[in-house]
Amino acid sequence: MTDLIQHFIGGARTEGRGTRRADVFDPATGAVQRQVALGSVADLDEAVRVAKQAWPGWAATTPLARARVMFRFRDLLEQNGKKLAAIVTSEHGKVLSDALGEVTRGMEVVEYATAAPELLKGDFTEQAGRNIDAYSMRQPLGVVAGITPFNFPVMVPLWMAPMAIATGNCFILKPSERDPSASLALADLLKQAGLPDGVFQVVHGDKEVVDAILHHPDIQAVSFVGSTPIARYIHQTGIANGKRVQALGGAKNHAVVMPDCDLDKTADALMGAAYGSAGERCMAISIAVAVGDVADRLVDTLAPRVRALRIGAGTEPDVEMGPLVTKAHLEKVSGYVDIGEQEGARLVVDGRGLKLQGYENGHFIGGTLFDDVTPSMRIYKEEIFGPVLGIVRAPDFDSALRLVNEHEFGNGAAVFTRDGDSARAFVHGVQAGMVGVNVPIPVPMAFHSFGGWKASLFGDHHMHGPEGVRFFTRFKTVTTRWPTGIRAGADFVMPTLG
Repeated sequence: MTDLIQHFIGGARTEGRGTRRADVFDPATGAVQRQVALGSVADLDEAVRVAKQAWPGWAATTPLARARVMFRFRDLLEQNGKKLAAIVTSEHGKVLSDALGEVTRGMEVVEYATAAPELLKGDFTEQAGRNIDAYSMRQPLGVVAGITPFNFPVMVPLWMAPMAIATGNCFILKPSERDPSASLALADLLKQAGLPDGVFQVVHGDKEVVDAILHHPDIQAVSFVGSTPIARYIHQTGIANGKRVQALGGAKNHAVVMPDCDLDKTADALMGAAYGSAGERCMAISIAVAVGDVADRLVDTLAPRVRALRIGAGTEPDVEMGPLVTKAHLEKVSGYVDIGEQEGARLVVDGRGLKLQGYENGHFIGGTLFDDVTPSMRIYKEEIFGPVLGIVRAPDFDSALRLVNEHEFGNGAAVFTRDGDSARAFVHGVQAGMVGVNVPIPVPMAFHSFGGWKASLFGDHHMHGPEGVRFFTRFKTVTTRWPTGIRAGADFVMPTLG
């Protein structure tokens, strides 16, 4: 076993005061490869104390100076992209090419944050009233925190931290304890980029640290990505303690497949969207709504491709899908396949029980495909977060759209069609925060904002982009009037008090 994964507080690694430890696994072998220190309330208190000391100086730093740190950080991310990807693969299990793509998408937010001087510009109105001018500005909140999930240990922290830091805040990251090493790599690169100590810190942990963040009086805002039950808890607890909260929850993303679609390209898109990263994406397509007579053709096209998925350790060449992150998660996903069978869905491709030579104890499951899924089934209603795609049959477009809109979640949705009228009706009528037209995973670019609707988002702000700037700043408006007569010129008469 290698060294302990430590916290990063005050610009240095530390074991902290907490004595508890958690195992970090190699998903491909099932073996424990290292341990992570689980922080205590005292560790979080120390990180906040250091951040409070660092904040006045960082807030007083010009937006241009902060942007230059982000420029250097972006260059370091590019130089170390393959190393970061290898760290992600070793602890999460996703294939190296996918991990490198995650790093690239995170870099895009850093690139957006380099525009801090422009993003923080206010408005000015001359002569808002007689001899009165008015102007507005955005100012940082202070100490803020981010709580991030296991599925994107580089990208999601980079959705939060660069926006918080570039706008003048000090940021404390609580990464997933399942794959925590990437957070320390990010901390090292930010320090190399010239970020002052205390502006970015990492406190590992579980619910103890999460609750400490939510209750700490000096943490002004909390950003979270994870499951809906936890997102709801984070939001309710945070706002009850006077914090600004953005909490992104779960998803059950639908792809509506119209009879006029390009079937081969649609099947390719669904393969990547449903089985990429072993389905461990909040934007994964887990339900395909086949409209009319396209259903049988879609199943016949998908089934051999699902069976032919190249599955193995993420470090191996030409592998398309790696293992799930932990054994417990593997058992959860396999359990959902059991439930689907019990509920009466037709199991077209069964991925359970997959064993790979040399990786017999790895957390592997094959791609799974269900047909004849109905809205009453748990595999339709609940987020599985694994490589399981369900086909739902709908008689027409309106029925398909209604299925999407009646679901609890509204994170993302897509439509596959050649018809502009159908596409436009879908875009305007679907109740989801992110929509794709012949694009299966419509994750916005960094200069737009990421977030869903309904039970997929708690709070008023989406992540990164313009919404990220708004979330991590307070808006202030100033109205000014100056006394008249100052320009009267020199007066050579003895002043009196009369």
